[in-house]
Amino acid sequence: MIKAIFFDIDGTLLSHISKSVPASTKEALHLLKQKGIYTFIASGRHISEMKNLPMDDLDFTGYITLNGQYCFNDDGIIYDLPIEQDDIHSIIKYIDKNPFPCIFVEDELMYINYHNDAVQIIQDAISTSLPDINDLHRGYNHKIYQVIPYDIDKNKEKEILKLMPHSKSTRWHDLAIDIIPKNGGKQNGIQQVLNYYNIKRNETMAFGDGDNDIDMLKFVEIAVVMGNASDKVKEFSDYVTDDVDSEGIYNALKKYKVI
Repeated sequence: MIKAIFFDIDGTLLSHISKSVPASTKEALHLLKQKGIYTFIASGRHISEMKNLPMDDLDFTGYITLNGQYCFNDDGIIYDLPIEQDDIHSIIKYIDKNPFPCIFVEDELMYINYHNDAVQIIQDAISTSLPDINDLHRGYNHKIYQVIPYDIDKNKEKEILKLMPHSKSTRWHDLAIDIIPKNGGKQNGIQQVLNYYNIKRNETMAFGDGDNDIDMLKFVEIAVVMGNASDKVKEFSDYVTDDVDSEGIYNALKKYKVI
C-alpha cells in the first residue's frame, strides 16, 4: 500500500506551457488527501520561489526542498544538510577571480551576484523572476545549502567540482547546474522524512521529469516519469505516464489504483 507520494515541481506538477498546475492534478491531490495518503513536494527550488508560483491553493504534508538539503513541515524543520564550509570558501575565491553568475541558497534567502542574458534565459525557462542581487561573501558566515552556477559549460563545471571535493552537481539546464553536498540529494531528504513519519520505503511513490529526480526515482518503490521527460530520465521509471499537460499525474495514480 502506498502511504507517501513525492512530487517534483517543474514539468511535473507545474506546466511551463500553461504556467499552471493542471486541474486534473489538483483533483488527484485532493483525492489523495481524502484517502489519508501523505503528499510531499520534492524539488530543487527554495521555499521563497514556491510562494511566487501558482501553487498556493495546494496543500502538502511537507516539503523536501533544495534537492533534499532542507526538509520541513508546518511544525518546523525535519532535516537540513548544508554544504561544507571549505567548499563554500573555495568557490567564493574562484568566483572572485573568474566571475560568473551564481546563486547561493540559505535557509531563508537565495541571491545571485549579478544578472546577465544567461540568467534571464534560465529564469524565463522556469517561469521565475530574476533572483535578488547580494554579496556571495555572506557564505563565509551563513549556512549555504545549495550553489547554482549559471552560464557555465561542462568544462567549467568540472573545474568548480575539483574545488569542492565534498560536493556533487546535477545539470538541470544547458546553462545551469545545482551543487549540493556529496551525501545529499532528494533520496536522502526522502529517507529523513520517512524516518520522521515512520513510513517504509516500500510504501512510497514519486513523480519526476528531470535529471535531479533520478536519485529519487531510483529510491522509491514506484517511480513514475512524466511523458515530457528526457529519454535518460525515462530509463529510471517503473512507468512513463502522459506529459504534465495531458493529465499525467492523474492517469498514473488511476493506473496504480492509488485514487
